[in-house]
Amino acid sequence: MFRTMMVAAALLATAETAFAGGHGGEASAPPPAAKQEGPPAKAIIGKHGPILVDLKGMTLYTFERDTSGTASTCDAKCAEKRPPLTAPDNAVATGDFTVITRGDGKKMWAYRYRPLYTSQLDSSPGDVNGNDPTQLWRIARPY
Repeated sequence: MFRTMMVAAALLATAETAFAGGHGGEASAPPPAAKQEGPPAKAIIGKHGPILVDLKGMTLYTFERDTSGTASTCDAKCAEKRPPLTAPDNAVATGDFTVITRGDGKKMWAYRYRPLYTSQLDSSPGDVNGNDPTQLWRIARPY
């Protein structure tokens, strides 16, 4: 019975809002910002062990020169070769994923305070051609 009353109350509130918006004569408020759906990346286990990939399945990397936990050191030409995992302006931290602001004012995702990047050397999901420890680029791992 209680559940039925709660559903009826929710429907009534929804109906009142819908009718008031179209006939109340008042300007309606702008729609709320889109909610963040969840983490910007996921962990998979492939032939190179557990790795982090973006939502398209492309391997993510970290840069060892990113040591502050709040900034990216890969800008300009570096960011052309290693595009950052961008975050929307309204992104909020979720779990081990944080949001940092780049030097150009844009937002990007970090995992455990390590900024995340893709690589132009990767052409298909699961590629790890951007892994280059001699140049301080490493596959992002979920640990």
